[in-house]
Amino acid sequence: MESLYCIETSETQNIIAREERIVVIIMEVGMKFAVLQCAEDSEYVKKRYGGYFGVYLEMLAEEGETWAVFRVARGEFPAEEEIGDFDGFVITGSCCDAHANDVWICDLLNLLNKLDSMKKKVLGICFGHQILGRAIGGKVGRNAKGWDIGMTDVQLFPSKLFNCIEMPPFLDVIEFHQDEIHELPPKAEVLACSNKTGIEMFRYGDHIMGIQGHPEYTMDILEHLLDRLTKRNLIQDETASVAKARMKEERQPNKEAWKKLCISFLKGRLL
Repeated sequence: MESLYCIETSETQNIIAREERIVVIIMEVGMKFAVLQCAEDSEYVKKRYGGYFGVYLEMLAEEGETWAVFRVARGEFPAEEEIGDFDGFVITGSCCDAHANDVWICDLLNLLNKLDSMKKKVLGICFGHQILGRAIGGKVGRNAKGWDIGMTDVQLFPSKLFNCIEMPPFLDVIEFHQDEIHELPPKAEVLACSNKTGIEMFRYGDHIMGIQGHPEYTMDILEHLLDRLTKRNLIQDETASVAKARMKEERQPNKEAWKKLCISFLKGRLL
């Protein structure tokens, strides 16, 4: 028999979990969203934020909504018959390469193709941004300029996507990546760039948007992730030292502007 438990928080949120599957119900009715989690939770993020799912809820969830998480990197995907129940999907970051062909990555590409054909709202962050680019026919690979770790000033291009909200021409965002989208299909629109990355943000139709940076991150998450990947020898000590020196000099990202953009897109408030 599968276990079921409920936790009521001070914000009257109910957390319902079945084994590794978590559903958070903010209220009883409303829109329904799924986080496709492509990374394992670090001990720090679990303790501080309740896992990466909690980080995304903090940025995106509003009253009246239902949120679920599928740990796709473990092979956990929504069933075919429940895909249509969701209004939108969010794809997280990952330590894996979006240009790799692991079984779960190929399965994720198949799911994204289905979501595209259904015109479901899909928001991709970092790895999620890259895998979305690949799913719609773009090319993904290593950034010739190397790692981008820390705060990056991103330039937003004029777009009808921003007609309904006021966005500044430049926004700071936390970055942590060594891969990028090299090329997008003609129907995709590049929405932003930076000195190190040519495609910082894009949209495809009115239902797909990718962001290379991490609008959901805080500086403490960045610092702990950097330490963890350095200890696992995934990042060289010299690269880590440069990133840490850079972090000491920098300001906080404009999280509210990114939050407004992500929520407005995911929930159909832009167009």
